[in-house]
Amino acid sequence: MSGMNPNSTSIGLLLKTQDYVPSSVGALTIAAVVATILVCGCTTGKPSKVRLSSAATASEETKLRSTIKPVSLDRSESDAASLAQADHAQEHMVLAPVTLGQLESAALSVNPRLRKLTQEWNAALSRVGYVGGLPDPKLGANIFMSPIETAAGSQRANLSVSQVIPSLERLDAKKQQACCHALELQQTVLAEQLRITADIRELWYRLWFIDRQIELAQENRELVKNLIAVANSRVSTGNAAQGDVLAGTLQYARIEEQLVSLKQQRKSTLASLNHIVGRPAETALTDIELDTPTLPAWDHQLLRDLAWAHQPLIQSARIRTQATRWGIEMARLERRPEFSVSASWFEIDGNRPQPAAVDVGQDAWSLGATVSVPLWEQKYDAIENEARWKHSAAHAETEQLKQQFDAQLLDLWQQCVAAHETIELYRDTILPQARNALEADQKSYSTGTVEFDRIVTDVRALLTLEVGYHRSVAQLATTLARIEQAVGSSSMAQ
Repeated sequence: MSGMNPNSTSIGLLLKTQDYVPSSVGALTIAAVVATILVCGCTTGKPSKVRLSSAATASEETKLRSTIKPVSLDRSESDAASLAQADHAQEHMVLAPVTLGQLESAALSVNPRLRKLTQEWNAALSRVGYVGGLPDPKLGANIFMSPIETAAGSQRANLSVSQVIPSLERLDAKKQQACCHALELQQTVLAEQLRITADIRELWYRLWFIDRQIELAQENRELVKNLIAVANSRVSTGNAAQGDVLAGTLQYARIEEQLVSLKQQRKSTLASLNHIVGRPAETALTDIELDTPTLPAWDHQLLRDLAWAHQPLIQSARIRTQATRWGIEMARLERRPEFSVSASWFEIDGNRPQPAAVDVGQDAWSLGATVSVPLWEQKYDAIENEARWKHSAAHAETEQLKQQFDAQLLDLWQQCVAAHETIELYRDTILPQARNALEADQKSYSTGTVEFDRIVTDVRALLTLEVGYHRSVAQLATTLARIEQAVGSSSMAQ
């Protein structure tokens, strides 16, 4: 009988009916019924379409459906050439100038890892709909090649159906645990969105910094070029040595070398940004703007409190802890017995004489029930201990994440403060003094009171200081973006 267990007790009740089924028809009928049920069960279990809840994913799916067309396998040469031209154009396309917000929206729509996590989240939501349900009933049939001979006739076949009934409380705990897992994956999706946003902003600010370096190098190259012209005119009049021209030419070559390196860095950084956004690596990006950020009125305590309340990874760890708490409940309910009920019908031929004490050809029915007997206490104690250790580990993971983000936020905030102070120092003191020194030395060189080497030194110093200023601006913007990621909000600065 299906649903039987080695540690189960069985109670059977034999009932009789007044129906009579001929032997040949009864056996064939049973076989036909079982075959029909099996075939129907195999053909009705087709997976249905799953619609993602993400608006970006839905819009992308609509766009894809509107652009996909059936393609014939028999393509002409002209069709193949058209497809090749389209692929070539796509590989070398150049987009119009875009803003940082547009890049963030595009990345959140097409990023492959984010789509994967979103689909896993939807899968977990779908699992909640069935994990707490009862198992399917089982239908079984036996056709005896050699009939069992009884006083009432030959028993040629039997048909049985059974249903396992587990502990309903355990099913509910299992469903609650599945809900926690779905919520945990939702927080993972939010954390991935924050990471993508912060990565894009960091690469955007890095591109801005590289562009400023290129502009400064080009401006200084023109300045050195003009100084070389002045040195040549002074050499022609005998007021300067040829070494001044050589020193200027050397500085000009160094700036050219720096420009080559900066252009290579820009291409590499742009390729990384396009990779996150889901565009071809060589897609151009121009007009990168960044307003000088200001230091918000934050402090470490405020950032820590916000992270405790909003950071998705911390929330995910808390939900995981709750899931392990339900795991303990499931382990405790493993001790509950599991029931199974069944019903069987036995087809019996009427191929016997008709004695008074036996109903010849009377089909037999039986009802049965089984129950598991949880005898092995050691096993169930081990199952519960395992669940409790997992619960303790989940608690420890939550505390570890809190400490990690606490230290990270303090470090990032101190970086912001240092970058802000450095920006003010460059802007208000260092850069004005460096520019004034260069202007004064240029005038003095025209009159012959300053050596050319001093002018070259001033140019190098000013270039280094201006690069340092823009580096601090980019670092402050990048650190603010990372703080927003650590706190769990991508719009705190706004």
